[in-house]
Amino acid sequence: MGERGYDLLLGKRVGLVTNPTGVDSRLRSTIDILYEHVNLTLLFGPEHGVRGEMSAGDRVTDRVDERTGIPVVSLYGKNRKPDREALEQVDVIVYDIQDIGTRAYTYISTMGLVMEAAASMDREVVILDRPNPLGGNRVEGPLVEDGYHSFVSQYSIPYIYGLTCGELALYLNGEGLLEGGVKCRLRVVPMEGWNRSMTFDQTGLQWVPTSPQIPDYRTAFYAPATGIIGELDPSMIGIGYTLPFRVLVTESVDAYDLADSMNGLGLEGIIFRPIYLKPYYKEKKGQVLQGVQIHITDPVSASLTEIQFWFLQEAHHIDPAFDPFREHEDRFRMFDQVCGSDRMRISLMENFDFRELQSYWEGGVDAFKDQAEKYYLYK
Repeated sequence: MGERGYDLLLGKRVGLVTNPTGVDSRLRSTIDILYEHVNLTLLFGPEHGVRGEMSAGDRVTDRVDERTGIPVVSLYGKNRKPDREALEQVDVIVYDIQDIGTRAYTYISTMGLVMEAAASMDREVVILDRPNPLGGNRVEGPLVEDGYHSFVSQYSIPYIYGLTCGELALYLNGEGLLEGGVKCRLRVVPMEGWNRSMTFDQTGLQWVPTSPQIPDYRTAFYAPATGIIGELDPSMIGIGYTLPFRVLVTESVDAYDLADSMNGLGLEGIIFRPIYLKPYYKEKKGQVLQGVQIHITDPVSASLTEIQFWFLQEAHHIDPAFDPFREHEDRFRMFDQVCGSDRMRISLMENFDFRELQSYWEGGVDAFKDQAEKYYLYK
């Protein structure tokens, strides 16, 4: 924040929503920095916890932070937003988390719910802005439709939304997307030196893993390329192996045939390489799987989210018996929620033809960008 930045918080009881990604350029924790400079009264723990000790989906519990002795209120357990008791202990809530630019990542849902709670008791929210690792120009996927909002699709934004967390907060507040159309008292502390064309590698910053399966900034590009169908079978996208989100593998579809088919699509900025692997954990531990490793050769031109749907089409064409929806009925709801509706699943289950769905998947991008542009903090 810089020395002058603390002026926003001096004389106030401060709550902090953060995790291990909340660090300065020297990798000092925001928890420890604020603890030294302001009256830090509460910590709020998102998915994975404030110190990053929890796995994906693990329930985060209320506790006391051992290093500072400050109480930690869970926002990924019985409550997803701060309750009245917590809000009575703070005057302002600071949000400082590095995101990956996709709506299914739960941190932005936590941010929005914190804003909703703050509005209910007139508490101020301060967002310490951070780079969108995918840059600020990429937008992909449809808006979430009514009936499919959830913690992995809390608000009606595209799957890749092309905003920083600060810009997204302004968008949610300004467009009345918070529950009941409420607006919180919001302040965004902008970054210096960032522009919309910059991906994370161009910032000069160090990457702190945002979650266990996103160990480096490059993986942030692969997560939207495979993460949706990973809801059906995590092993299919490399969870359990050393290449999370970077592969598309099956038990039966020939690796070389699949690579030839995928490369034959001529997708811009992408090359597919045949790969064979054995997961080290998860349901398919020790089984030989084969398929393709995704290599992004041009992050600017590549359409990321479509890769997984082209894979479903091509793998089914090679082997009509390949159907990852079969026997995964219990995952349909989650798949639909991360997609934003059931349209993708129903159509794919009928004929595995993504060409019929491509216009729907791409249809709302321009309108969203036009609407979001007025909230841009960076050129």
